[in-house]
Amino acid sequence: MPAPSRLSPFADWLRGHAVPLTHLDPAAPIDDLEPLGEIIGDARVVAIGEHSHFVDEFDSLRRRILRYLVERRGFTVLAFEYGFSEGFPLDAWVRGEGTDDDLSAHLAGSVPIGLDGPLRWIRRHNRTAARPVRFAGIDIPMAGGSLIPALTPVADYLRRIDPETLPMIEAATRIAESFAGHSAAAAAPAWARLATTEQDALSANLGRLLLRFRAVEALYVSRSDQRSYDVAVRRLEGACHGDYTFRAMADLFAGRGLAADTSSREVYLAGSVRWHLERLEPGTRVVLVAHNAHIQKVPIAFNGQLTAFPMGQHLHNALGDDYFALALTSRTGHTAEMRRDERTTFGFAVDDTALGPPESGSIEAAFAGADLGLSVADLRRARREVPGTASPDRIRMQSTYLHTPVLDAFDGVLTTPRSTIADDLHL
Repeated sequence: MPAPSRLSPFADWLRGHAVPLTHLDPAAPIDDLEPLGEIIGDARVVAIGEHSHFVDEFDSLRRRILRYLVERRGFTVLAFEYGFSEGFPLDAWVRGEGTDDDLSAHLAGSVPIGLDGPLRWIRRHNRTAARPVRFAGIDIPMAGGSLIPALTPVADYLRRIDPETLPMIEAATRIAESFAGHSAAAAAPAWARLATTEQDALSANLGRLLLRFRAVEALYVSRSDQRSYDVAVRRLEGACHGDYTFRAMADLFAGRGLAADTSSREVYLAGSVRWHLERLEPGTRVVLVAHNAHIQKVPIAFNGQLTAFPMGQHLHNALGDDYFALALTSRTGHTAEMRRDERTTFGFAVDDTALGPPESGSIEAAFAGADLGLSVADLRRARREVPGTASPDRIRMQSTYLHTPVLDAFDGVLTTPRSTIADDLHL
């Protein structure tokens, strides 16, 4: 008679159902990823996460999965945790505009979260592809670092079709320029040092402009066209959500944040994905890359305090099973712990932090208990087959854990045995 299993019920399930993968090399054969295609099924939007930015293994895995989904599953859009407004020049670049060397200029000033490699692969792919792959930015301007990438093209639009409104957007731009940074970690503290009258004037001008855009859509479209109007109003919405995010982040840093106040950015992220979907060819399939905390499908809370309703929750509510959230995590190794530091370019420093052993009850502990290496598991199937009481209740986030019902938060999880920090960061 075989000895009884000492594994937890979920680890025991993983040992029988998780699928091993062969390697991390983005350029190597991708046949081992075929089971992933079966796991995601017909989902129209497949979100690929990470428990921390700046991790080599996650960068390699995302590039492999992108290549597989494009080459084998017909995906034709890469959407990224990158500014909606700034995304348009990158879309033109991946489709052949300019020179290969132009990408560095396009990405200058952006937090280096792994966009360079996928974009260069897409540009090479598109040279011979029958159906080119597009790029879509989905985030507020500069991920909350500056409103200028959105306000400048909106001002250009208004200069052509409604010059009487220029004083409003010029006033907003002057204030936005005074505290612009390269990330929310830099901009939010600078915004907090503005006089209250300037903070309120910025919000008032942006809000008034947005209401006018919506109220006189027919006039604006008659003077331009529907596509130009749609892009301009979405950019302005990004500036409004960015402005709200400055307040939310400043209050969060000061310890007086409202419940779920950072959800403003999440709503914009989800809305941008849907904006692109509505304007792409019917049946278009999208690879969406963002942090695990953005792609998960249930609310985020820390220490019992509701922090946000994430992008993934909004997309799941809107798309149902057409949205698939794949978390990436690691059993052990090192992670990038982001520490606020206003003396740096991006407002934070990255500490190379060793990960402790997986905590009991975590998804990582289950993979370790099942003695699994690089592997992927179908959590939709697990939801049907694993008792709720046996489900993991936490997942890594940087060097700590986010307590969340993992099987409800994600549809799949891909775990690597170790994680290491990129050694070529320029922060």
